[in-house]
Amino acid sequence: MLTEIFIDVRTPEEIEIVSIDSTYHIEWQDILNVKEIASFEDKIYLFCRSGVRSENAKNILLNAGYTRVLNIGGFEEASEYIKTKRENPQN
Repeated sequence: MLTEIFIDVRTPEEIEIVSIDSTYHIEWQDILNVKEIASFEDKIYLFCRSGVRSENAKNILLNAGYTRVLNIGGFEEASEYIKTKRENPQN
C-alpha cells in the first residue's frame, strides 16, 4: 500500500505561527532528508507559503528519482487540499 505524505517546506519560524496538524516539516533546501520518512513509491505532497519553495523542493525530489511528487501550493490552498483529502481518502 502506498503512503501519502504531506510535507511543509517552510521555515521553523513560519511553522511556529501556523501549521497543519499531522504534516511533516522539512525545509525545502533539506528536502532530500525525506528519505527518512518516505520511499520512492510513496505519494509526497509539498506546500509552503506561496508555492514557490514547494515547487523547488518538488524539482529536487523528481531529480533524485521520486516520481509521485505533487506541489499543492501555498499554505491556504494546501490546508483546503489536505482537509478534503483526509475527508475523502479515495480521491
